[in-house]
Amino acid sequence: MNLVNFTFSTDSDGIGLLVWNMPGRSMNVITQDVMRELDELVSHVAQEAALKGCVIASGKESFSGGADLTMLEGLGALLVRQMKQEGEEKAMQAFFDGTRSLSQLYRRLETCGKPFAIAINGTCLGGAFELALACHYRVMADGEKVRVGLPEVKVGLFPGAGGTQRVARLMPTGDALQMLFKGEQLRPQQAKSMGLVHEIAPAAEIIAKAKDWIRQGGKGQAPWDDAKFRLPSGKVHSAGGMMIWPAANAIYRRETQDNYPAVKAILHSVYEGLQLPMDLALRLESRWFAKILRSQEARAMIRTLFVSMGELNKGARRPKDITPAKLHTIGIVGAGFMGASIAYVTALSGLNVVLIDQNLEGAEKGKALSHKLMSDQIMKGRARSADRDALLARIHASADYTDLAKADLVIEAVFEDRSIKADVIAKILAAAKPDVIIASNTSTLPITSLALNSAKPEQFIGIHFFSPVERMMLVEVIKGEKTGAQAMACAIDYVRALRKTPILVNDSRGFFANRCVLNYLLEAHLMFSEGVPAAMIENLARQAGMPVGPLALNDEVALDLGWKIIQATKKDLGADAINPAQERLIDALVNQHQRWGRKNGKGFYDYPEKGPKRLWTGLSALQERHLDPDMIDRTEIKQRFLVTQAVEAARTIEEGVISDPREADVGSILGFGFAPFTGGALSYIDGMGVARFTQLCDQLAEKHGSRFAPPRLLRDMASQKQTFYGRFGASASSASS
Repeated sequence: MNLVNFTFSTDSDGIGLLVWNMPGRSMNVITQDVMRELDELVSHVAQEAALKGCVIASGKESFSGGADLTMLEGLGALLVRQMKQEGEEKAMQAFFDGTRSLSQLYRRLETCGKPFAIAINGTCLGGAFELALACHYRVMADGEKVRVGLPEVKVGLFPGAGGTQRVARLMPTGDALQMLFKGEQLRPQQAKSMGLVHEIAPAAEIIAKAKDWIRQGGKGQAPWDDAKFRLPSGKVHSAGGMMIWPAANAIYRRETQDNYPAVKAILHSVYEGLQLPMDLALRLESRWFAKILRSQEARAMIRTLFVSMGELNKGARRPKDITPAKLHTIGIVGAGFMGASIAYVTALSGLNVVLIDQNLEGAEKGKALSHKLMSDQIMKGRARSADRDALLARIHASADYTDLAKADLVIEAVFEDRSIKADVIAKILAAAKPDVIIASNTSTLPITSLALNSAKPEQFIGIHFFSPVERMMLVEVIKGEKTGAQAMACAIDYVRALRKTPILVNDSRGFFANRCVLNYLLEAHLMFSEGVPAAMIENLARQAGMPVGPLALNDEVALDLGWKIIQATKKDLGADAINPAQERLIDALVNQHQRWGRKNGKGFYDYPEKGPKRLWTGLSALQERHLDPDMIDRTEIKQRFLVTQAVEAARTIEEGVISDPREADVGSILGFGFAPFTGGALSYIDGMGVARFTQLCDQLAEKHGSRFAPPRLLRDMASQKQTFYGRFGASASSASS
């Protein structure tokens, strides 16, 4: 055998050990070469009489992240070429054969007649876990970082190498569908209780345990290949089956609004596959996989949520000629909710934190948030008391600015008031070392204007976190007019250290994410003022693909904050910058009815102590007119929600606020939940076609106002038949899933 990515050895008992350890990579990924070598190995084990079986293990810290997505993208490019050269029928057959080659390889392993066991360490995801499911015995290491799962649905795909069929034969159908729909990573005990692995052992023992199973007579036959096998939930067409499928279809509709073809394909694959013998079921799964792989949704989601996000996480926008920042201590001034949350995620990453507030009591109160958040993790079994103690030891609460003397980076997170921020920045400069980088967590105030308070504006930058900080993965790094490369590199290095995704944004009021999401909220407010029922606003926004209705989102970010932003904008830019209908609505809620949002239990929704939130019954009284729901154009409402955000994203490109389409797409999904199935705000435009999108903007502008008017950039691109990714040059490159 000619093995490069694997090593193979045989012990004295005749048990083979195949160790996957790809040279030059930190993570094993499934490539064409890996598949070829694994195929050779399966044939060798099957044909070599002296071999009793084989254990597959990894030589790296993690088992594997799955398949190299460029391999799948290459199949799509090959299909286009072959359709031109050989015609549609031959091209489609070649494409289908290519997409199912991994599934066929795993089936050959499963049916070769010799027992295969697998020793899983670290993460084992996607196609790698499908390999594990094809093995006859699975031993999983017991560790904090050990995970298995099938996360393909999160990038618009689904497990197409046997995952849907094997999971649905190992678990009750309802549980299998839930796992496949969510794409979550499972811890060892979860995986074992669900029947996905057979045994859990200390990492040092997993190979020996796997060998023991073969040595003790483990059989090389999957349960479903035994004539006596029965499905965990019984036949599909049975009384029990009919209790599952109507509910499953309802859950699919509720959770996806029919926007995600891959999830629907999972339903089809499991429902139809469970009625077939395994080989036919796998062929059927492959047909659905080939269909989904060609979908616009899959292409867009793979590019944005895997390839582009991976590139940004690796520092694609970081200044290349700057030495990596050596960060040890981070100063945070302002121990309110945002500052305290930033302190938590910073300490969680292993960095030391100096948390400053006006007095020690305030600083300690901010530190207490970290205690609470870690305690919540302990209660969920995701952390230990020792982890909490270690994290708290890294946070030094203080009211003394001189404690910032050793900080490498200081973030001010005080109230959104220019005079307060100016005072804080002056105190930081007086106490910190000369080369310290100072960052502002402002969400609205331009960084260039705040940098005027610093004698070294080149060392001043914006680092804008989103709330809740511990859950939101996006961070905007805001470059002021005089911000230097050192500050940019330091900020991006810091965000990467937190294991969050940085996007680099040029200075602008509202930056990128807030500009777009405020348009989303504004559109909902104007619809409400037009007489659209609040419940319809919320439901149609979710049907459009937004994860949270705009009124609920407004409650989360606080209505009184929205009122302050409106007033600050009016003060800075004049009355014409404010929509009077929106101002009247927020004024009525905040000032007349003291409804400030979730934080005081009253906003667009009521938040009872017990039970779910519900729309406030008094809302309709705030509407001057009421439209007949049956006469409202639902399609147009959904378009308005997405177009108002996407056209603002296009404006940020035209204005140079965003210079890389990858950042607009990743930022729009991670920052404000722009319909993920589109691939992001700019991919939504590209996917529709710039000319068609521009025409839609004109139609909406004529009917609803100039806020929908397309910028000149869109008209230029439409006339030249361009796309954002074509014109601005950010393209998807290789990655694994």
